[in-house]
Amino acid sequence: MRSFLIFILISINLTTFCAAQEGEDLFTLLDTTIEAPPLLPERMVFTQRALWGEKGIFRLTGVSLLNIEQRQKELKVRRAMLTTHQLLGYATLAAMVAQGIIGGKLYNGDYDLYELHKTMGDVVNIGYFTTAGLSLFAPPPLINKKVRGFSSIKAHKILATVHFSAMVATNFYKDKNTEIHKGAAYTAFGSYALAVLVFKF
Repeated sequence: MRSFLIFILISINLTTFCAAQEGEDLFTLLDTTIEAPPLLPERMVFTQRALWGEKGIFRLTGVSLLNIEQRQKELKVRRAMLTTHQLLGYATLAAMVAQGIIGGKLYNGDYDLYELHKTMGDVVNIGYFTTAGLSLFAPPPLINKKVRGFSSIKAHKILATVHFSAMVATNFYKDKNTEIHKGAAYTAFGSYALAVLVFKF
């Protein structure tokens, strides 16, 4: 009987000790695995990293410190910039259509429209590069995961590369080569219109 009682006491002590150890291990595990969510995504556009990254210009100069409160403000700024990007994108597309009509008449011999064509070109350039800047320089999102497969966002980005290159070529060749200028302008308009459509639908 005495041996049985000693056995029970030893068993209770061992069980208590193991439970305490497990509890400590569990809390230790929780302490090491629960971390604050990251304030910046792993993937960022190079312009976003240069401005908003951990060692970006805004962080180093103290304009925008990297903390939760500031990131919340940045996300509001991001939303406003991307909304303006979308609205200005529509306005720029309309200006491109007008520019195309004027350009078509100019190429058909109506040289009185030359100054208007140049003015509309300036309007399109201002609208286009402002729209691009609003997207490129907006603060990054919290999460920017790579999505597998094809999507409207991927199509929008691919087309953005095409119409950006075409816009640069349009401006570069405007006084150098009429045919290349014309071809680049049509490429810019077509890819830009598609980029707006795929993002919308």
